[in-house]
Amino acid sequence: MSHITLIRHGQANSEAKDEASYDRLSPLGHQQAQWLGQHMKATGQPHHRLYTGTLRRHAETADGMATGLTPIRDARLNELEYFTLATALEAEHGVPMPTAQPEFVYHLPRVFAAWQANEIEGAPERFSEFEARVNDVITEIGAGDGPALVVTSGGLISMVMRQHLDLDITKMANLALAIMNSSMHRLYPVGGTWSPVMFNAVPHLETPDRHYAQTHV
Repeated sequence: MSHITLIRHGQANSEAKDEASYDRLSPLGHQQAQWLGQHMKATGQPHHRLYTGTLRRHAETADGMATGLTPIRDARLNELEYFTLATALEAEHGVPMPTAQPEFVYHLPRVFAAWQANEIEGAPERFSEFEARVNDVITEIGAGDGPALVVTSGGLISMVMRQHLDLDITKMANLALAIMNSSMHRLYPVGGTWSPVMFNAVPHLETPDRHYAQTHV
């Protein structure tokens, strides 16, 4: 088993209301990715393999990090479709889409709970299908040779943590809300399984002049 470092993409289009318009990095997102890549080089963090989802924001983040590794694109590393789920929940159950950022703190757990309970008919995939694909791809990456770097999204990272920390759906949703853009999360093999040994680390954004770049959306 090889250790895996998960990276959430840099800040995307935080004004978006649908999946397509969200899927691109903001100027700050590009800067976050560049700073992260520079930090990893400066601190000598070797990774032998690089994986990303197939979304634009994943590719742009990996490119900005400039690791020198050729990325392996895998759609199983793509994010859950939050906007699609939220739109379906509103149409089917009258739960309104948030109109201000603070409302997402209450909305996301409600979406996740309804999704897990199979109460969203218009879901693009079942919660159980998302859970299975995440488990499958992380297992395959971990079985490979050498440390792996995985550029993906916050929802997927929260699912990985759910699977390895036995989190209930509310805790998974709250964890997803906490994940910062361009943050690092590490799974390390201990006793034949992976243990989370790093969560939400942003050392590349810790100097006072970069505190403004510690973003969640």
